[in-house]
Amino acid sequence: MKSLLVIPAALAFVVGCSGAVRSPDVYRDDTRAALSAKDPDIRACYDDVLKSNPTAAGKVTVKFEVETEGGKIQNAAIDKANTTAPDPVSDCVTKNINGVAITPPDARKGEGTWVYEFAPPAGPAKG
Repeated sequence: MKSLLVIPAALAFVVGCSGAVRSPDVYRDDTRAALSAKDPDIRACYDDVLKSNPTAAGKVTVKFEVETEGGKIQNAAIDKANTTAPDPVSDCVTKNINGVAITPPDARKGEGTWVYEFAPPAGPAKG
């Protein structure tokens, strides 16, 4: 499983006076760190999907917002046009990333698009 932040974007307006004000690069890096903490949970969920569908693979593109108060990811939604993995894999992603907190919270509302790529483990080498 690989992941990639495609579009880090902090909206141009300030919602409050508390919290950090990150550059887009720092926002991307902090989001990556927060989401990476959920990789084991997403991997475990994907492994469960593989038990019933051993060829389940593809890309999951998810769009989300980051709130200003607690820095939590909210409104995570699958970008169907850019997702190729089966629905149960997409469900794993949204279930696991909604509510993840990016700390410290940013003073600006964030919007992002994150891509996860899934592939079953390679079988033993033939030789």
